Amino acid sequence: MNAIAEKGGLFTISGRQWLILLMVQLANMLFGMTITLANLVLPQMRGNLSATQEEISWVITLNLVATAVATPMTGWLSSRLGWRNLMFFTVLGFTATSLLCGIANSLETLILARVAQGAFGAPIMPLGQAILLATFPKHLQPTALVMWGIGAVFGPVAGPILGSIVTEAYDWRAAFFMIVPPGICALICIWFALRDYTERASVKFDWTGFIALSVAMAAAQLILDRGHRLDWFESTEMMLFAFIGGLALWIFVVHCLTVPEPFLNPRLLLDRNFTIGVLLAFVMGMLNFVSIVLFPTLFHDLRGYPDNAIAMLIAARGVGNWAAFLFIAQLTRVAPRFAIVLGMGLQAGAGFWMAEFDINLTDADVIWANFLLGLGQSIAFTPMTVMAFSTLPPRQVTEGSAVFTLMRNFGSSLFISIAVLTVSRSTASNYSRMTEFITPYNKTLTMPGGLPPQWSLESPGSLQTLSNEILRQATMIGYLNAFYLMAFAALAAMPLAAFMNRIRRDP
Repeated sequence: MNAIAEKGGLFTISGRQWLILLMVQLANMLFGMTITLANLVLPQMRGNLSATQEEISWVITLNLVATAVATPMTGWLSSRLGWRNLMFFTVLGFTATSLLCGIANSLETLILARVAQGAFGAPIMPLGQAILLATFPKHLQPTALVMWGIGAVFGPVAGPILGSIVTEAYDWRAAFFMIVPPGICALICIWFALRDYTERASVKFDWTGFIALSVAMAAAQLILDRGHRLDWFESTEMMLFAFIGGLALWIFVVHCLTVPEPFLNPRLLLDRNFTIGVLLAFVMGMLNFVSIVLFPTLFHDLRGYPDNAIAMLIAARGVGNWAAFLFIAQLTRVAPRFAIVLGMGLQAGAGFWMAEFDINLTDADVIWANFLLGLGQSIAFTPMTVMAFSTLPPRQVTEGSAVFTLMRNFGSSLFISIAVLTVSRSTASNYSRMTEFITPYNKTLTMPGGLPPQWSLESPGSLQTLSNEILRQATMIGYLNAFYLMAFAALAAMPLAAFMNRIRRDP
């Protein structure tokens, strides 16, 4: 048995540990499902609630802002309430607000429900990760994190698949209703699995630091998400967001460096492994959801794919995630830094592959590129997490996990906004450039055989058809530029792993 334990084998995991693992997997899966689910049903919600594109975008934006703002509170809440109470009420609130999203009869009600859903769901990932790191000994942590990762990657992949099925059979409300039954199952698991995790401590809450950080993060998210719609700093709203966000960030940094017990302890960043791990987590967050956000609109708008076909193609990423689980625990124990470099390299390769697509991309292209992306994500995530927390004292694990997840979520929300902005601006720029050549004075186009009959310059209908095709091609270039950004982000993060200290093995 000792030999198996030294290898981190599954046979050394107790029944109680299996129950805890199941509980955090299920909760993590539900949180991941809602991230991609809302993007899938956004067009149906917009039509049903008679909202504009800008108005319905608040359903996504404010949910991400609420999640980012509430995540840093995990450490303080876990001390005041205890792990079981916090996890139970978090999942309870998350399940209830998912139900409220489904029954919302106005845009305002839906946005409020989504804000509450993001706030309640924020502690799920960092708290679950902290519970696993505290429950499992170091030689079992890679195995536990790999199995926890199954829930983390299954949710975002299963969300579009199951959501498209129930949406097609009923409507968009059913996509939120389907969160409720597994949410109730998760509550039952939490109550029994964490019955010994009820210890509380009276910890002072730093309201100044929390409010300053929350305002700074919200301002940054709103600037990136709404700036291109409001012509950036030509808008008074953007100028106001920038001023408030900059002032709040300055207050937060000065406050953290001058008070004895700040909201987020800057001493965490004195640990080299943790600091590099946080940077890698930020980049991993940037790469995590952007393809899931971009591909549905690419397929729907440019290729006319139905929702269920889109979901099945993107699910290839989940297959890549799961394929890595077959060997990543062993690779993490043997060569964790090499595993991080390999994982980031595979994600960079997938990004460059996607950037070579054209408007006639095939299903096989999409499936294999997403498979490679998912494989790289899973290969990099487990060793990154194990090494980041390997040198932190146990008392700092929960707070460190909150910071780790905060940066990962913030990276996701920021890069989604940047990617969408890239698509939008590239589309407009390339459409403008290409239409410059569409003129009766261009002899190449007016000579016999210059243009197909359906794109003739002589009739309004043909001109509209030609304009639509130019817009399709310009939009495709925008998507390719976003994929290039994704690839270069992964490439830039690869050298960071070399600066992490080796993990000290248990004697």
